[in-house]
Amino acid sequence: MIKSISELRQDLVSGDWVVIATGRAKRPDEFLKRKRVPFNQLKASCPFEKLHADALSLYSLDGARQKENWWVEVIPNKYPAFSKGICSVFHHRGPYQWTDGVGFHEVVITRDHVRSIGEMSDEEVELLARSYQDRYVALKDDECVEYISIFHNHGRQSGATLSHPHSQIIAIPVIPPDLGRSLRGSVEYFHGHKACIHCFELRYELRAKERIIYANDHFLVLAPYASKTAFEMRIFPKRHGPHFELMSPQERLSFANALRVSLGKLFKGLKNPDYNFFLHTAPTADSQEFEHYHWHLEILPKTAIWAGFEIGTGIEISTIAPESAAEFLKKIKV
Repeated sequence: MIKSISELRQDLVSGDWVVIATGRAKRPDEFLKRKRVPFNQLKASCPFEKLHADALSLYSLDGARQKENWWVEVIPNKYPAFSKGICSVFHHRGPYQWTDGVGFHEVVITRDHVRSIGEMSDEEVELLARSYQDRYVALKDDECVEYISIFHNHGRQSGATLSHPHSQIIAIPVIPPDLGRSLRGSVEYFHGHKACIHCFELRYELRAKERIIYANDHFLVLAPYASKTAFEMRIFPKRHGPHFELMSPQERLSFANALRVSLGKLFKGLKNPDYNFFLHTAPTADSQEFEHYHWHLEILPKTAIWAGFEIGTGIEISTIAPESAAEFLKKIKV
C-alpha cells in the first residue's frame, strides 16, 4: 500500500478542510530556524507610553492610584475601521448590498513597552482579561452592535503596526462569516443531538490525550485536530457557556493563566514567533438563542505565508501534525 504524502482533515464544527502535509513534515525544532522580522520601535516615540485624556477605562494592579500605577488602558482607536453613528440601514446597489461601517473600535494597551502577554504574570493578564470583559459589557447592548471582535496582533507579520503590546476591540453591525460557520455547525449538531458539539469534542480530546497541551481548573488548551497553522492552539472553558463576558472572577484568573501559559510556550519554545489570537463568542443578541454555542479563544502563529492554493481554495496547509505540535509545546516549561 502506498503511503499518502498528506492528510485532509475536516474541522468538526465549521466543516472547513485543512491539509496536514506529512510529506513535507517538519520537526518542531525546524521552526526555530525561521528568522523573525525585527520589530522594535523606540519607546521615546511610542504613542502608548503616556496616558490619554480620552481613556475609556484604566486598571491598576493595586487598585489604587490608577494614574500612577496603571497597567491597562483602553482608548478609542485614533484611526478606526468602524465609528459611532446612526444604526446601519442596508442598501442595494444593483445586485449588491452595502451598509455604513457603524460601530466602535477601541485599543487595549498594556503598560510595559516590550513585555508580551506570554512574559507577563497571571495577575497582569487577568487585568487585561477584565478589561476585555468590561468593554464587551459596555458595548454589547448598543442597538447598532451585532458582534464584538476581540483580538491581538503580535509582531509585524501578524499585521501589528506598533510593537508596543496592545489588543483591539471592534464592535460591528454584522455577524462575521468565520463565526457564522462556527455557529451553523454548532446549531446543526445541537438540533440533531441536543448537546454541544464543542463539549463532545473536548470529552473526546480528554480521552485521546494526543492533542492536549495544558489544563487548569477551568480551562483546557489543545492543538485542534484540523489545525489551520502549525502550532495552532485553542483555549476552551471546561464549563459550557456561549458568552465570554459571563466568566466568573475565578474563571477569569484561570483563563488568564491558560492564555499566559499558551503564549509563554510559544515565546520560549518557538523563540517569540509572530501570532494572532481572537475570541469566538456568541453574538450580542438574546443569549437563549445561542445556548448551543461554546465560546473559546484561538491562537494562530504566523508560521507560513498563504500562497495561490490557500488563497484560491480557502484550504490551509500545515507542515506539522497537531499531535507533534502538542507533544512539543506540552514539554516547554514556563
